[in-house]
Amino acid sequence: MNSITKEPAIKKGWLRAVLIIIPFFIVSVIFQALGAFIWAAISNDNILEVFKNISQIPTLGFLIIQAFSTFGTLLIIWIFTRFIDRKKMIDLGFSFQKRTKDILYGLLAGFIMMGAGSLILYFSGNLTFDSITFNLIGLAQSVVLFTLVSINEEVFVRGYLLRNFMVSMNRYAALILSSLVFMALHLMNPNLSLVGLTNIFLAGLLLGIGYIFTKNLWFPLALHFSWNFFQGPIFGFEVSGTKSETFISQTINGNEMLTGGQFGFEGSILATVLCSLGIVLFWMVYKKQDVLSTTN
Repeated sequence: MNSITKEPAIKKGWLRAVLIIIPFFIVSVIFQALGAFIWAAISNDNILEVFKNISQIPTLGFLIIQAFSTFGTLLIIWIFTRFIDRKKMIDLGFSFQKRTKDILYGLLAGFIMMGAGSLILYFSGNLTFDSITFNLIGLAQSVVLFTLVSINEEVFVRGYLLRNFMVSMNRYAALILSSLVFMALHLMNPNLSLVGLTNIFLAGLLLGIGYIFTKNLWFPLALHFSWNFFQGPIFGFEVSGTKSETFISQTINGNEMLTGGQFGFEGSILATVLCSLGIVLFWMVYKKQDVLSTTN
């Protein structure tokens, strides 16, 4: 029998999930540092200045660092999946069969939530659209950057952690636990607020709600990308406290609990409401699909 299809080397799913966390952080730091060194060499910047002002570097610099980070993440997950879980990477949820609708759901949800939030802030007088700048290269870099971000976080949190937690516990308990880990991954983000931290937890629930029924990554991958891309490069907010090149330049004012402040729209109570509505909506959608699939 092929070793990839054998029983896991460690039987308990929750233990497999816990054991990968520290190696993941170690590998992430190493590969991000490698990316930062490469960017420092390309930009002729002092490496210490790159690390000191990491949230201020250009999109291309972020892209290079994120590319290294994503490679490191996929490497450590492949090692665990291959030798601990004894499965193939595609088993984490990469099957594309009949998943076009999931991708469309994710892309539309991110756009609608960010668009609706921006319009609410605009008509309430808390946001002003200043100018539009079309930079094709910058937008292309942002597409690649946020694609890598979504792969990096979704394959780890939903594909590996949530999947293994579900082996050991109720799917909803697994979803909550994986969302807490997702929240913890963002604790060091600049300008983080309590509302922002809460919303990242809710975003974890939203991103995982389809996975607990389908065990497929295409919905969270598409939604994660869309949420970040429309929040930052398109509508001009910071993304989890980090600036990016934007298509629309805007100015926000008023209570930061409403606008999100320097953390971005996901630091806003509007995002709290929209995430909560999204969780309920997609729970209904995927729950209905699950019921139909089990009765047919």
